[in-house]
Amino acid sequence: MRVRRTHVLAAGVAVVASAVVAVGTGLGFAETAPARQSVCQGSVTFSAEGGGPAATSDRIAVGTRLRVTNLDNGRAVTVVVTGPSGSCVLLNAAAMDLVREPGKNVVRRNVVERLDGGGTPAQPGGAPAQPGAQPGAQPGGATAAPPARPSACQGSVTFSAEGGAPAATSDRFAVGTRLRVTNLDNGRAVTVAVTGPSGSCVLLNAAAMELVREPGKNVVRRNVVEVLR
Repeated sequence: MRVRRTHVLAAGVAVVASAVVAVGTGLGFAETAPARQSVCQGSVTFSAEGGGPAATSDRIAVGTRLRVTNLDNGRAVTVVVTGPSGSCVLLNAAAMDLVREPGKNVVRRNVVERLDGGGTPAQPGGAPAQPGAQPGAQPGGATAAPPARPSACQGSVTFSAEGGAPAATSDRFAVGTRLRVTNLDNGRAVTVAVTGPSGSCVLLNAAAMELVREPGKNVVRRNVVEVLR
């Protein structure tokens, strides 16, 4: 009789543990692995360098466009490598401000993606980068180069007055689909999940638009919408 009670108790504990894991995942406590493999390993930090969003690197060529995504808040920034540093990717102050969480100076859970090829390789040991304008770079470190991937939506991206955390609605993507929307005029990007239907290919809510729009503008005319698998 004691043996049977022990087995019943163990089975009950296993069922409860499984339920806790399932509930935790459903509430967003667990996160799936990044959709793409990162070209850099470890945390992303930043320098005190000013100017528009940009980055330096000890292994990625000057002129290369990178997208750095903070997996803890879904924020992303597109930057151009402007010179060498002692890290795989070292953001400047403006770039870090676009992806960091309040009060944190490091992004531990991240994905760094290479969007295109680069020009002059960064010199090891912090040697000066080659002078001159870098491919695809604009003043301030933003980039207006053609998108590396075709957009899943055509036309401008607008937004609704819906509140809540960054999200989107769509007339063609299923609820739960993860999309990355990039504003090509300022390099800002946001990763959102589709939460319901709308009359647009992608319609951002107010919080998502705040992360990518330019001051005073309620529409993103030059954009790329990517479906994240």
